[in-house]
Formats: sequence, C-alpha cells, structure tokens
Amino acid sequence: MEKLTYNVEETGKALGLSRASAYKAVHDGIIPTIRIGRRLVVPRVQLEKLLNGKPEGTPDAKATSQKDQGENK
Repeated sequence: MEKLTYNVEETGKALGLSRASAYKAVHDGIIPTIRIGRRLVVPRVQLEKLLNGKPEGTPDAKATSQKDQGENK
C-alpha cells in the first residue's frame, strides 16, 4: 500500500533539501502540511500537485491559458 503522507524529513529528502530547508519551506508555506497531534505531515496528493506546478488554490494551466486568450482578443 502506498503511503498517503510523508513526514517533513522524508519530503525534504525526496526534494533534495536538507532537514532545515524542508522545515523552512513548511514554515514559509511552500510545502503544504497538516498537523496530526504534534506531528506535521505532508499529504502525498498535495506534494504531487506542488511538483506538477499546481499548488492548491490555483487554477490549472489549461484554464489559465483559456482566460489569457480571452483577454488578448
């Protein structure tokens, strides 16, 4: 079974970041986390969206390009 969440250290390692840089990215809101008790975890789905250039709350690239085309007419 695939993991649904990763801890901050695992996420940092996967991204090639040091532990300190990973926690700084969490603190700055770059890496999305949820708190479960005292633990901070990174949901796999949110990490995949981040890596695909689609952070939560932003429209996908197709919708953005359609909007931009409408403004240029």
